[in-house]
Amino acid sequence: QVRLVESGGGLVQAGGSLRLSCAASGSFRNYALGWFRQAPGKEREFVAAISWNGASTKYVDSVKGRFTISRDTAESTMYLQMNNLKPEDTAVYSCAGRFSSSDYRYYYKSDDYGIWGQGTQVAVSS
Repeated sequence: QVRLVESGGGLVQAGGSLRLSCAASGSFRNYALGWFRQAPGKEREFVAAISWNGASTKYVDSVKGRFTISRDTAESTMYLQMNNLKPEDTAVYSCAGRFSSSDYRYYYKSDDYGIWGQGTQVAVSS
């Protein structure tokens, strides 16, 4: 089974940028992928999702225009480029994956995913 490991989190000032990576232990061809985040005292929130062929993406409204999800299937790695970060982006970010028989489908509900990484902390100071 594919295992996911996130990296790239850290502390950054508001307006700064970070790039998160999600590396798979094996090939994640045919796996749809997503990023979720959970802030202290809050429920897990969908951030972005990408289809297994990379052609379809979806974002939560609060990150549109600032975050970009992408994947390199050959390298079995997914990325989340985060620009113009805000204090409200502070959270533990986790990547998730699931097998998808559809080339273009993405998933934005956490219950749709069966494989999760351990999470990486992102902290944005004002």
